Amino acid sequence: MPKKETGEKTIRVTLVRSPIGYTKDQKETVLALGLRRMHQTVEHQDNPALRGMIRKVVHLVRLEE
Repeated sequence: MPKKETGEKTIRVTLVRSPIGYTKDQKETVLALGLRRMHQTVEHQDNPALRGMIRKVVHLVRLEE
């Protein structure tokens, strides 16, 4: 099923470092982004709330716009 063009930006987020050893809120943020395992990539619609979550764990993820 092809993706629909909505005109909104899509952001791809990939988990590149393990959240083990980081604070509980950072681990929960990674899970809230939908990232469960290393090198997993998820796509989200760009919005300010998502940008804030990514900013919190920028050292653990890779971002592609």
